[in-house]
Amino acid sequence: MSGHSKWHSIKHKKAAVDAKRGKIFTSLIKEITIAARIGGGDPDGNPRLRTAILAAKAVNMPSENIKRAIQKGTGELPGQSYEDATYEGYGPGGVAMLVEAVTDNKNRTVSEIRHVFAKHGGNLGENGCVAWMFHKKGYIVVEKAKVNEDTLLDIVLEAGAEDMKESGETFEIYTAPEAFEVVIDALKKNNIDIASSEISMIPQSHTKLEGKSAQQMIKLMEALDDHDDVQKVFANFEIEDSELEAAAS
Repeated sequence: MSGHSKWHSIKHKKAAVDAKRGKIFTSLIKEITIAARIGGGDPDGNPRLRTAILAAKAVNMPSENIKRAIQKGTGELPGQSYEDATYEGYGPGGVAMLVEAVTDNKNRTVSEIRHVFAKHGGNLGENGCVAWMFHKKGYIVVEKAKVNEDTLLDIVLEAGAEDMKESGETFEIYTAPEAFEVVIDALKKNNIDIASSEISMIPQSHTKLEGKSAQQMIKLMEALDDHDDVQKVFANFEIEDSELEAAAS
C-alpha cells in the first residue's frame, strides 16, 4: 500500500479528533487567509480559496470563522501575515518527502522542521531534491460500500478524471488539477458521497519500508502532521497496512 493513499485515509478517519483539539481548524484558517491574500476574497474567482472553504465546511467550521479568515487575508480585518513555504527532504530509508507549510516566520519554521526530520531519522534537503518525483493531481476518495464501481467509473471519466484505482475499502480517483472541481461537481450531482478530496502531490515511485524504518517513518509523519505550521505532508513510502494501522490506532 502506498504511503500517500493509506496515510491519507488514516488521517481522514482521525479528522474528527483533530477538529476537536483545534489543529485542523487552525490549519484551514491559515490556508483560507493566505488564499484570500494571494487571490482575493471572492471564491468564484479564486480556486484555491474555494477549495479551502469546501474543506472548512466539510469539518463543520462555522461560517463566521471562514468569513473572518477571508477578511484577514484581504486586509479588511487585522491579522497575522502568512506566507507559503515548501520543504523537501528524506525520511528513513531514503523516502522522498514534500512538506507544505504556511508560516509567519520562515526562519523559525525551517529550523523547527529540520529538527523534526533529524529527530526521526530523516534529513531536510535542498529545494528541488525530491520535487521532481511528485506530480500535482486532484485526489478524491469514495467508499466502495456507497457506490457501484462501473457507475462511478463512468461518471468520473466522463467528467474528465485521469484514473481510478481500488485501495482497500475505497476507490481513489485522480484528476488533472484543472479538472478537480469538475469531477467533484459531477459526483455531487449524482449524489455520490465523497470521503475526502484535495489537490495532492502524488509520488511516481515508492520506497518500501518495514520494521524499525517503518516505525521511524510513521513517527516522522505524525510529528510533521502535529506541527502548527504544516499543512500537508507527501511521501513515497510503502508500508504494510497492518503496521500503519497499528501505529495510527
